Amino acid sequence: MDFKGKSFLKLLDYSPEEILYFIDLAAKLKGLKKSGTPHRVCEGKNIALIFEKTSTRTRCAFEVAARDLGMSAVYLDPKSSQIGKKESIADTARVLGRMFDGIEYRGFGQNVVELLAKYSGVPVWNGLTNEFHPTQVLADFLTIREHFGRLKGIKLVYLGDARYNMGNSLMVGASKLGMDFTAASKKDYFPSDGITDVCRRVAAETGASVTFTENPYEAVKGADIIYTDVWVSMGEPEGVWTQRIYDLMPYAVTSEIMEAAGEQARFMHCLPAFHDIHTEIGKEIYQKFGITSMEVADEVFEGPQSIVFDEAENRMHTIKAVMASSLADAEVLAAL
Repeated sequence: MDFKGKSFLKLLDYSPEEILYFIDLAAKLKGLKKSGTPHRVCEGKNIALIFEKTSTRTRCAFEVAARDLGMSAVYLDPKSSQIGKKESIADTARVLGRMFDGIEYRGFGQNVVELLAKYSGVPVWNGLTNEFHPTQVLADFLTIREHFGRLKGIKLVYLGDARYNMGNSLMVGASKLGMDFTAASKKDYFPSDGITDVCRRVAAETGASVTFTENPYEAVKGADIIYTDVWVSMGEPEGVWTQRIYDLMPYAVTSEIMEAAGEQARFMHCLPAFHDIHTEIGKEIYQKFGITSMEVADEVFEGPQSIVFDEAENRMHTIKAVMASSLADAEVLAAL
């Protein structure tokens, strides 16, 4: 498959075979990294990393992956770019496209990354928007395949607020690859009807399923993967914490939830996770609400069924696959 010159914006743009190509390439590049084999297939290229929302894993993954591929990366934090403020998105795209070989964007609306791709003339990669987080899901699926040996037929259960990028992207990816996706939450926290309808049409073709329920214990029976994310997304006001905790505490991943799922189940989280009070926000929540964890209990996060750090490492390998696919010749990648 040849993706040279193409942007990576959302998994809905790809066929199941194309998504598997990215995962296979990531596995190959991970093997080269582990063996110490150089793979500088993008030697001499330069990329811009636009971060309107800061991140530990996404930034490190892109920078290390770029260096391994032979590229240099310029990081633009929220204060280092005039995108959308003093300069339009289209103008920013055309300027950066003249200077860089590729652009990563992590920020707010999906429309921003789509406009960057439209006007820049170079590949653009979605590092996270409010609607989608495709590089994270590639890392998740590589991790699942490493632990279970397959993706098709895997039952993935998402607990908590499924309305935004992670709920959407996991549902899309699972539908594309023939996995059974279940979201367990209050009805107000389910994905929108629009994206759900699209995923159900895809699922009908791949043998996948899309299910919603308000009963977390019913949802997790026989699950292979229990997945959750933070209850308040970056950019949302602090005032929403009270309502979210009240609404979503029944969907926290506890040892009882993991026991209901079974010994085969593995726990995943895209991080950061509020599993203890060793963060500023964790301490504030404890002082205000008297709880020591939120979306996941510490004994689950640190327990033997947790594979969150395998997942975190795989961000780098899958992001590397995405960038290499966009910037290197397909023949060169095939020969690795």
